[in-house]
Amino acid sequence: MPLIERNNLAALQQRYGARYRWLLLLSVMVGTVASVMSSTIVNVAIPDMSHHFLLGQERAQWVSSGFMVAMTASMLTTPWLLLRYGYRRTYAGTMLLLMAGGIAGGLANSFTLVLAARVAEGLAAGIVQPIPAIIILRAFEPRQQGRASGIFGMGVVLAPALGPSIGGVLVDLYGWRSIFFLVTPFCLASLWLSAKFVPDSAPGGAAASRGSRLDWRGLLLGATGTLCLLNGLVQLHHDSLIAGLLLAAAVGALAVFVWWQRTCKAAGGNPLMDMALFTHRSFTMGSLVALTYGAALFGSLTCCRCTCSSHWACRHRTSARFCCPQGWYWRSRLPARAALRIASLRIGSSALAWRCWRRHLR
Repeated sequence: MPLIERNNLAALQQRYGARYRWLLLLSVMVGTVASVMSSTIVNVAIPDMSHHFLLGQERAQWVSSGFMVAMTASMLTTPWLLLRYGYRRTYAGTMLLLMAGGIAGGLANSFTLVLAARVAEGLAAGIVQPIPAIIILRAFEPRQQGRASGIFGMGVVLAPALGPSIGGVLVDLYGWRSIFFLVTPFCLASLWLSAKFVPDSAPGGAAASRGSRLDWRGLLLGATGTLCLLNGLVQLHHDSLIAGLLLAAAVGALAVFVWWQRTCKAAGGNPLMDMALFTHRSFTMGSLVALTYGAALFGSLTCCRCTCSSHWACRHRTSARFCCPQGWYWRSRLPARAALRIASLRIGSSALAWRCWRRHLR
């Protein structure tokens, strides 16, 4: 049997039987855990990196922000990559890119190289994170999708909780470079699992084809709008005029992005984002809750880390306790102003989630 036929979805299902779908979920879950962990573990090492490269807080924060911008932009390309290259090549390529970014970041001798490595990791993380949801919807029956989502969610939620704790210990013992190498064993394991269980076909079991084109204009507009938005928010602390210009450019770029996506869809093309999805109330409310919760989560983690490192001069493993579920006791020892900001962020996101859920039930 040719190698291509032995690696397609039907052949793998026949070879491994009913347990194949769970093996496939495990294969992609390992890589997703690595990508999620890489997004949170670096926060503990930012103070050491800023001292090593003589950076200010705003510039050093781009180690985390650059990752998020790259992840946001590349996430929109996942459907196109899966259709063009198939599950296996797309997944294996992202794991290689994530591992290369981690190794390059750990060996970098300048902040520019560290930032480039983080951007590479963000590109890989953005591509790989939607893949498990696609697999759960297509490989599992409706009655099993809830169980599969729960098992997958347990592993993924555990990653950002353990990442800062492990990172704090590594930074205290071996320095900030060590955290970049943490994703390497996960990437190697995911590459081995993908070679055995991930099919080389595209979603739906069809063969990967190179017929469709990537919407480069939409990708450029979305990335430009996101970059201007983040830079504008950073500049609010320094120059209100520049901040206003950047925020206006962000609004303009995102407005043109929405217009272009609708135009591309009306012309029969393949836009990066189907704007018609936002006409569904459940999807819109879910996106709003995810946006608010993500801002509150990552904002509060950054606030805790900065307070511990800058004001209290805590060790990294102590700072990491604030980022874990058991860190509520440590958060109670924060200064009143910092604690109030964290509480308002999380209470606001919870209230919005409750309001959206109640309105969805009506």
